[in-house]
Amino acid sequence: MPEYRRILLDGAVTRVRREGDVLVSADGRTVGAEDAVHLPPCEPTKIIAVHLNHRSRVEEFKTTLPPAPTYFHKPTSALNAHKGAVVRPARCEYLNYEGEVAIVIGRTARNISPEEAGAYIAGYTIGNDYGLHDFRDTDAGSMLRVKGSDTLCPLGPGLVDDWDFRGKRIRTYVNGEIAQDGSTDEMEWDMHYLVADIARTITLYPGDVLLSGTPANSRPVKPGDVVEVEVEGLGRLTNHIVEGPVPIRGDVGAQPTRSEEVVSTALGGDWEFRGIRPPKR
Repeated sequence: MPEYRRILLDGAVTRVRREGDVLVSADGRTVGAEDAVHLPPCEPTKIIAVHLNHRSRVEEFKTTLPPAPTYFHKPTSALNAHKGAVVRPARCEYLNYEGEVAIVIGRTARNISPEEAGAYIAGYTIGNDYGLHDFRDTDAGSMLRVKGSDTLCPLGPGLVDDWDFRGKRIRTYVNGEIAQDGSTDEMEWDMHYLVADIARTITLYPGDVLLSGTPANSRPVKPGDVVEVEVEGLGRLTNHIVEGPVPIRGDVGAQPTRSEEVVSTALGGDWEFRGIRPPKR
């Protein structure tokens, strides 16, 4: 399956093709895949993510799926890349990974059927839909800061343009240990359905990204941790967590909290049903 990446090659943004462990540019220059400075594999005008899609995640939250998917938006300023640093701001504690498949649009799409949607997809890459749950109390509806803060949308390492999404394993590793283990077969709504659903009212442009949902067992990570998301046929997306040097400002806006909802969501439960209490400081 052809895989294409965007890297910095001699200071210039360059599209390259992966050939084994080597990345090759159109003019023949090469660089080792492990040595390259990666960029996100696409340039979206928008990033749209589905709230719940994997049955294991639904069961973990002790809830039920709605009759149709619901979505939230991640700003493009949240974009990050393979081997990039994911920042947990100072004064925040609950930064959760969410490994998933990212759909990349290849043609302008509007008012298409699920059966037509495949022709509008450029390919697929790996995403890690990080969530900063410290802001969940105030942003639970929009998820703006929870999911849209800077660096919280790594994509990569490359774009695979001939990949069948059916029956593929999704695994997330934290410091080499398996943390999530799921399959695209447990998704309630497949990739084509999601594209067609959004395109009913929102025009999708080439490069736009749809994040398709995560399996169970999203949990907090801390500075120093290495998080890898591996999807069968798409490779492995690697990032490391760092502490933001500047604390979240306390003189404006809602502040990070450790409420029942924040802690329970971060640790994998539905706070309304489980009544988990925040740990004492």
